[in-house]
Amino acid sequence: MEKVQVDILGLSQSQSGSGSGSAYALILKEVDGERRLPIIIGAFEAQSIALEMEGIKPPRPLTHDLIKNLIDTLGITLGDVVINELRDGTFFARINIEYSSVPQEIDSRPSDAIAIAVRFGVPIYVAEKVMEEASFLPEDEEHLASEPRQGKAAPSRTKSLDSLHTQLKEAIEKEEYEKAARLRDEIRKIEMGG
Repeated sequence: MEKVQVDILGLSQSQSGSGSGSAYALILKEVDGERRLPIIIGAFEAQSIALEMEGIKPPRPLTHDLIKNLIDTLGITLGDVVINELRDGTFFARINIEYSSVPQEIDSRPSDAIAIAVRFGVPIYVAEKVMEEASFLPEDEEHLASEPRQGKAAPSRTKSLDSLHTQLKEAIEKEEYEKAARLRDEIRKIEMGG
């Protein structure tokens, strides 16, 4: 299977939430190209990915932290994750591991596979056929809100940012992850001049 390595470009709240709860768009960008692949994921998985990417450790392990601890304890080697299929509008993934010197593939939802991949720092790939079918090219690089701008927050915003960072820390300590995600998004918006 031909595959393309991708990085996480960003996470944003999605308007296309299905049913109960919030949905988020996880945007993946190919490493050696410009194509973007949006994947709609649940709020829990989005928070799990965002917390790990930002280096925030909750007081108790989340499900993906528990999985990482189990993998480490059992001596399993995590190789990579691959979003390998798109069927009827649903993405499928697999986690490639090695256990007792035997390579194995484990089926997974892409959101869970990526949440685990960011914890191990392993590559994330997308099958070329999936990229061809579901990716897009950005029309104007300057309007991508998820790519941070250079520079610092204006002095008038510093006090507000300090307050938001304090609130974010408190929300995480109290395990109020929905609130933490909203605060994180507000901080990003201010830091990016929006």
